[in-house]
Amino acid sequence: QAQPAEPPAAAVPQLRVRGTVVAFEVPVMTVQTEADGPVAVTVGPQVGINGLAARSLSEMGNNSFIGTTAVRDREGRWQATEVHIFPEAMRGAGEGHYPWDLPESTMTNAAVSGVVTAENGRTLNLRYPAGEVEVHVAEDVPIVELVSGDRSLLVPGAAVFVLGAPDGDAVNAFAILPQKDEVKPPM
Repeated sequence: QAQPAEPPAAAVPQLRVRGTVVAFEVPVMTVQTEADGPVAVTVGPQVGINGLAARSLSEMGNNSFIGTTAVRDREGRWQATEVHIFPEAMRGAGEGHYPWDLPESTMTNAAVSGVVTAENGRTLNLRYPAGEVEVHVAEDVPIVELVSGDRSLLVPGAAVFVLGAPDGDAVNAFAILPQKDEVKPPM
């Protein structure tokens, strides 16, 4: 089984912000987080915003490009805690298998190169340029697809997941996944 590698080289450190939108006064969105309290997020004109739609295991097949957060079980196998399906235009985004910021977790962004029906779900073989890894996806794991979204989703009360870079006391967002139609970001 593949071991986590370092994430793809980045010019600046990445920050991840999970929480609920408190306010959005262009260009600053305030996100209430459990760990850090309110966080100021700068939403520039080029930030990518994708909504989310609920999906199922059956909607992932060979060559689907997905991302999954996973942790090891007692036997050392990777168990998905969430799966997100990327649109074709985002194929290759963050590709690889690397440590994630949740406890004992990894993120794998890769193409599905094999699907095996397993007890309580499916086992996916995920292939990325530097290797491959198997991840089991149980039937109750949240699965979402990234769909079109825009700033209209950044409303008070909406759950959000933000990828960004430190910028003084704020986070400069480069990607935001807000709640859409009751579907919240599981990552």
